[in-house]
Amino acid sequence: MSTSTLLYFLCASAALTVAPGPDNIFVMTQGITRGRRPAIVTALGMCSGISVHTTAAAFGISAVFYSSVMAFNAVKYAGAAYLLYLAFKTLKDQSAIRLTASSEVPDAALFKRGFIMNVLNPKVAIFFLAFLPQFVTPNTSHFALQML
Repeated sequence: MSTSTLLYFLCASAALTVAPGPDNIFVMTQGITRGRRPAIVTALGMCSGISVHTTAAAFGISAVFYSSVMAFNAVKYAGAAYLLYLAFKTLKDQSAIRLTASSEVPDAALFKRGFIMNVLNPKVAIFFLAFLPQFVTPNTSHFALQML
């Protein structure tokens, strides 16, 4: 990978990282309602979920979502069901809505929540399928390694 390609990749990645989206809003909500540590743990879970999509894109697995409407819809509906589950759980537990620095939710649960949110997000898979290949040398024996 050339230096200029790496620089373009880093700049594009930084711009996409700071652009607000549902993940950013969820992490900010965790920070406001639960404190800094739960927000960081949730963000780490989300980043781990992204690593699943990166690996899938590197080995061509995410191309299935691009080419199969049924596979894309299965993950899309699973993700929507999980978000509805989280909303229902939050509404059911009124203490989850109060503003407090303390958190009764264990770090492992917050990490898992962030991880599942990103793994079940088909837009992330499609994004990595479209974004990452632009920055690798195609048709080489080390294509997957470059993607990783």
